[in-house]
Amino acid sequence: MIHRSNIVRYYRVIDVPFVKYLKCSKCGRTYSLDEKPVMCINKDLGRLDIYYDYEAIKEAVSKEELGKREFNMWRYFEFLPLRSRENIVSLGEGGTPLIKAKRLGEALGLKNLYLKDETRNPTGSFKDRCMSVAVSMAKEFGFTKAATASSGNAAAALAAYGARAGIDVVAFVPDFAGYGKIAQLLFYGAKVVKLRWKTAEDPTVMMLKLVVEKYGFYPSPSFGPFNPYQIEGPKTISFEIMEQLGWNVPDQVFIPTGAASLLTGVYRGFRDFNEVGWVNGYPKLVAVQSTGNMPFVRAWLEKQDPDHIRPWEKPPETIATGLEDTFPWDGDAGLRALYKTNGYGVGVEDELILKAMKMLASLEGLFAEPSGAAGLAGLIKAIEDGKVDKDETIVVLVTGHGLKDPDIVKKTAGDAPVIDPDEKQLISVLKTKYGIDIK
Repeated sequence: MIHRSNIVRYYRVIDVPFVKYLKCSKCGRTYSLDEKPVMCINKDLGRLDIYYDYEAIKEAVSKEELGKREFNMWRYFEFLPLRSRENIVSLGEGGTPLIKAKRLGEALGLKNLYLKDETRNPTGSFKDRCMSVAVSMAKEFGFTKAATASSGNAAAALAAYGARAGIDVVAFVPDFAGYGKIAQLLFYGAKVVKLRWKTAEDPTVMMLKLVVEKYGFYPSPSFGPFNPYQIEGPKTISFEIMEQLGWNVPDQVFIPTGAASLLTGVYRGFRDFNEVGWVNGYPKLVAVQSTGNMPFVRAWLEKQDPDHIRPWEKPPETIATGLEDTFPWDGDAGLRALYKTNGYGVGVEDELILKAMKMLASLEGLFAEPSGAAGLAGLIKAIEDGKVDKDETIVVLVTGHGLKDPDIVKKTAGDAPVIDPDEKQLISVLKTKYGIDIK
């Protein structure tokens, strides 16, 4: 028997999970970590939601101790599902800057606008947080091969962390995925298979199901029903935001949304710190999708039953390829997160996403891919709709680097003019092309 006064010492010396159990969101079946669960054995595609022992966490770690640790994702070990620190697979993910966007804020009429720059992660997107947790759990469970269904960022992250852990990775990607993402996968040693998208059903998910159910692969896409652990990684984005704001909660957080997994993870981060009493309250969470593929935002607008969200009826049409999930796999939890936080959904046109990309780059020096800039596009639309007050503290998640999608960037930016090394030509081109008069 361990006396309560010795719990802190016990947890620090011996790695013990702070997880009580996992519970299927569909059938309610519960699992312990000892069972090494990844998907519900009832094959109902319910997500195995993780329930933590918050009292044990409070005994094991404090704000003060947290502040002494290195500023990266794994400083929040007690809030993550891994049993042993020895199984952490890390490339230095997390600890990304929260940037006070002064110039962008002035342009939008906001006094307290912040950008959470997830492009700083090792492979250039927030998915590194997801896959660090997922691959660490795969290592702990003893898996040697993993598979993912992804438009690119999740696959790149899984390939990188799989390489780090010595786990073979097969990546199913749509045939229109940007080459920048494909190149990353190939360099990391992933076995990449591009799939044609002929119907509304995602072909990458079809193939993922096949290799998981028939060939025993560890599933690691970035949505909960196939892997409950990766969705815990984005919690740490919220943890960092609260710390970086001096243990305060912002008023609104704008989140690019595909399967609603990031949205769900961000919500859980605010929930966890509320549960241990480190903060009080939630921000409004705002889900942003392209109007060319917005099953989740449509579900919010139509007040659909969270457990019966309708998939998008046709192939997605958007430049934000990272948000092309025609069915929001974690939409049930995502909708409940919006209801809990009094949040909302925003649909944005691709033209506004392009505008947001340019504003991030030209005003704040952040180079984001279309999916990564969608959050800012959502903020612009929300301001137009009167949903944002100028005095509110607003956080926009910038989720992926611009070099992830060089084809879109090239089409958007165009090319530079060519002149002879001649002064008159220089003066002329600066004025006609760029509006700069240097006379």
